[in-house]
Amino acid sequence: MNTLGDSQLARLGAEPGLVAAVDQHAAELREAIPIDRETLGDYLLGFLDELRHRGWVFTGELDEPSLRLTAVCWLAREHGFLGDELPA
Repeated sequence: MNTLGDSQLARLGAEPGLVAAVDQHAAELREAIPIDRETLGDYLLGFLDELRHRGWVFTGELDEPSLRLTAVCWLAREHGFLGDELPA
């Protein structure tokens, strides 16, 4: 959330194209995995491991990995998984 989520989620109110792209990624996640705290967290850790393996770094650009990570952050926020102030 600190590196990408907060800044990307703040952009959603001003960028309809970003909303649509994040919504599409969120829909794909809903179809692929159960959206509960543990499963979403496990998905996020695995996805981040793969990104690190590939050498991906968040640059602020709207690429596929950043959109997917934003969707994970959005789902975590919408489902109340961040209410206990644990990092996502």
